[in-house]
Amino acid sequence: MKLSDLFDTDDKLADVNSYDASLMEKIQLIETLNDEEKKMVFSFVDALVGKKKLKDALSGVLNDVK
Repeated sequence: MKLSDLFDTDDKLADVNSYDASLMEKIQLIETLNDEEKKMVFSFVDALVGKKKLKDALSGVLNDVK
């Protein structure tokens, strides 16, 4: 049993906006991929998140220098 099953309701996305609902649908589809495909998706997401963190960190440093 998954942890999410404990909170499963008939109106899963009732309080979620359309953007979040679309994101949740995509995450559910990712769960259907094979392990290699999941690794590729997670690697891509990790790269994007890492890029954003680096950009934010450098922006903070540049602001401190000014």
